[in-house]
Amino acid sequence: MPYVTLEQIERAKQMDLLTYLQTFEPQELVHFSGNVFTTRTHDSLKISNGKWCWWSRGIGGRSALDYLIKVRDMTFPDAVIQIDGQAGIVPPAPLKAQEPAEPKKLLLPEKNENNDRVIAYLTGRGIHRDLIDYCMETERLYESHPYHNAVFIGFDRKDTPKYATLRGTTNRRYMGEANGSDKHFSFSIPSRKESRRLHLFESAIDLLSYGTLELLSGRDWRGDNCLSLAGIYKPKKNIEESTPPAALIQYLEDFSQIDGIVLHLDNDVPGRLAAKTIKVLLSPSFAVIDELPKRGKDMNDYLKIRLGLQRPKELERL
Repeated sequence: MPYVTLEQIERAKQMDLLTYLQTFEPQELVHFSGNVFTTRTHDSLKISNGKWCWWSRGIGGRSALDYLIKVRDMTFPDAVIQIDGQAGIVPPAPLKAQEPAEPKKLLLPEKNENNDRVIAYLTGRGIHRDLIDYCMETERLYESHPYHNAVFIGFDRKDTPKYATLRGTTNRRYMGEANGSDKHFSFSIPSRKESRRLHLFESAIDLLSYGTLELLSGRDWRGDNCLSLAGIYKPKKNIEESTPPAALIQYLEDFSQIDGIVLHLDNDVPGRLAAKTIKVLLSPSFAVIDELPKRGKDMNDYLKIRLGLQRPKELERL
């Protein structure tokens, strides 16, 4: 077994994974989005803010040393020599600036002169007016012109609109996205105070339904962070090869204090598969709880049943 000195170990511990790959294995480094990178060999391994996480295996770390041992299966001495030996032979040349990917330009629909139809549509689905008003005041929601769709906006950390999902109010079957939408930044509502828990939903309406249920139960509907996904999450056939939804990865990168996730996905085959996959990919790095709607297929079904706006399916069959 090769011998390494304490000085070599200390030097090896100082190198983060991004610097190591940029300097010694640039062909292995792939830009994912913003300040997030992945690797060509493992696309579910994400590197950001001095840390890395291999989502499909639930392992992570900070240093290049951790990566070589946990991902490359190197022995500790071999990993130290790989880093320190490289550093001793190859001078740290200035890094070539990577050509930034052209940012997507979000094309938001024109605003209508009022939001009357969106308000009527959402209250008709049981959403409390307090939540609707909050979303409109914070510019997360408005009514489009000329089609009167409900437009739900997602923002980045600088409060710049990056994503918009559209829901028809006249044609109730219509669902779409605005051109240039970035799925990493879907519709969300932050907690009133810092919270370590994130609630995850398939749609903006399910998110607002959960908030309404919290309000009706006398709890702070903004007690925790809430995030909706940009559509139904479809994992790969082999769960272990899947990557968590882009919006979820981005949110966990942006809000590193979160250590618990509550899933409120649909009670149907796609929803159950999505919940199972996310739980497999994120455990044990996060405490993941799967909470099905108590009645109906989704959170909005349950809200409407509770308010008497919808009959339970089992009663309809009688």
